[in-house]
Amino acid sequence: MNQRLKSIDLSTTSGDTSSGILDEKVLYLVSQSINWDPHILCLMSCVCRKVSAVAKRVLWKELCISRAPRMVEGMAPANGGWDSLAKILFYCCGGKPSPNFQAEQVLKGHFAIASRFSKTSGQSFLIKKCQTDVLYICDPCEHSTGNISAAGGSGGVDGGAGNDDDLGVFRGVFKGFVKSKTRECLIKRQIQFEDHIRCPYCKSRVWSMTLAKLVPTKSALRKLGSVDGSRLEYFVCVHGHLHGTCWLTRLSSDDEDDGLVGSSSTGKTSSSGEEICETVIYL
Repeated sequence: MNQRLKSIDLSTTSGDTSSGILDEKVLYLVSQSINWDPHILCLMSCVCRKVSAVAKRVLWKELCISRAPRMVEGMAPANGGWDSLAKILFYCCGGKPSPNFQAEQVLKGHFAIASRFSKTSGQSFLIKKCQTDVLYICDPCEHSTGNISAAGGSGGVDGGAGNDDDLGVFRGVFKGFVKSKTRECLIKRQIQFEDHIRCPYCKSRVWSMTLAKLVPTKSALRKLGSVDGSRLEYFVCVHGHLHGTCWLTRLSSDDEDDGLVGSSSTGKTSSSGEEICETVIYL
């Protein structure tokens, strides 16, 4: 009993944020009981520096592994930390004008109700020389430009009047970006970082894939459901986080998808026999 009390005293008096093992256990169990709710984890991370440190070291990692184990295996902390990776899984960063993409409105970021990431779709965003890279791409989040709410939009098409096209915002992440062919091409072509654009997920410097001429326009447009290559732009940061915007042709009610169907990790086979590796993540 005395030895147990002594260990508690040591853990509560130490100023080292990594020594509060009892606090970490409590936070872990609480987070597990709420199924790693990202909203609550964000609030917990704002309580104090110590809780924020525990969240970065433990909680965000467990959230990522719990929701997308196959997808995130071997990614973080090489991809800018678990908190950045968790943000990619659940958060649409919104859209704003860029040097190669003109838009009249700025869309605020928001949590996505459901996100479907696909490694197979990611190949459509890589030129032939970089096809050995592993890139997970999320289906574009559709924003109606005709009637965007003051809160920044819900991420879905709201049927408001205005433009015929919707703004699509998509995101993704490379696995092993440091050793990727894409990064090698960016460096060999001496592509400069963008001056006024930062990664919305880790605040790092970004390259324009459009400026680097590393966008396979036809295949990327086909996957996004867009029709005009001049209306597509995406960036990748030094940690391999990808984000971009495009204009989507608005579909009629008869053509719209009925919704996302699937488990947290699925493995399917296309008509050509190629394995379709996709992960559906629900908020």
